[in-house]
Amino acid sequence: MNSSKVAILRTSPATVLADYHRLMNLADYQAVIDRTADTALKINISWHYFYPACSTTPWQLDGVIRAMLADGYDRSLLHGCHNRTVVVSARKGERANKHLPVIQAHGLRNIHLYEGEEWIHVHDAIGDLRDKLLVLNDVYPDGFSIPKRFIGENIIHLPTVKTHVFTTMTGAMKNAFGGLLNEKRHWTHPVIHETLVDLLMIQRRIHRGLFCVMDGTFAGDGPGPRCMEPHVKNVLLASADPVAIDAVAARLMGFSPLDDVKCIRIAHEMGLGVGDPRKIEIVGDLDAAEENWHFVGPYRKMTFAARMQHQIYWGRLKRPIEWSLKTWLAPWSYAASILYHDAFWMPFVGNPRVHQALTSSWGRLFREWERLTPDEHGWPGLEASVDSPTRVA
Repeated sequence: MNSSKVAILRTSPATVLADYHRLMNLADYQAVIDRTADTALKINISWHYFYPACSTTPWQLDGVIRAMLADGYDRSLLHGCHNRTVVVSARKGERANKHLPVIQAHGLRNIHLYEGEEWIHVHDAIGDLRDKLLVLNDVYPDGFSIPKRFIGENIIHLPTVKTHVFTTMTGAMKNAFGGLLNEKRHWTHPVIHETLVDLLMIQRRIHRGLFCVMDGTFAGDGPGPRCMEPHVKNVLLASADPVAIDAVAARLMGFSPLDDVKCIRIAHEMGLGVGDPRKIEIVGDLDAAEENWHFVGPYRKMTFAARMQHQIYWGRLKRPIEWSLKTWLAPWSYAASILYHDAFWMPFVGNPRVHQALTSSWGRLFREWERLTPDEHGWPGLEASVDSPTRVA
């Protein structure tokens, strides 16, 4: 690829539904998403609690579905799509983040890939592409399985704009991490950037169409994807190029896509997408794309859990401990993560930030989601909040 297009729009709760429709067409999604094939709406659940910027927003999911139905896509060919992890419950998360009511309101199927779905060996799905993979053949010497239904299916990724303690930022490229790999995906953490590039190659081989819609109404800074400081940013992004949309999101947050985000640089150098902002065509609100939010990033104020993860995967604890994560001893790490994040961090640090975020216009929309009725544009009477971190003294 020599150029790619990324659409960006400013938005507000009063216009967000119309803005998502316009955004997707600015990014030419109808040229990418085949009307005759099933389309998976790959919902991002990074925590089974509501935490601003952490997971797909209900207005993001709602806006994408409404846009596709308005453009004539067959409702019966659209479905919500979830995977699971060993530390996050998709079943709890889809309720806490109000995804399930959206899916049900539109009469869509809601597919959990680990419940009754067939998985097939990756080599049977990608053929000779396996010889080009950077790291996955080494991480999984016997191969691994991917969801069979993904073969020939469209996929629309629904990430948010946020930082990540393993990859600096996380977006469209990393959203595939939670769909293509099963519970042993933590085995790839030491080579996470190369893994994301491998997954992008696999996606381009198996999917009929690939598109990304990113929500930046809230954006998260700090040791993401969970323990972040949310900011109201009022922007939406869309692209058929996962590398390009991640590059634009990274630059908005104040990072250099090619210097600070290794997976973007590798994918760009391999021609899998465009990671150089100078070569990306921006459409929509051009001035919004020029913003720099000056996020401090995920490494300056890492949590205790994040520091320990870095030591295990890349530091002094790698040799004595990392091996245990590939054995029957692995559940110790799952229990430790759940205990730290769910029993300590969320009650004592996260909840005050959530309560502060709920005072914003987006927070009010989330809080009153079931009681508010939108018009064709969005939720009238809810204007956009100004940029505001949710830090609580």
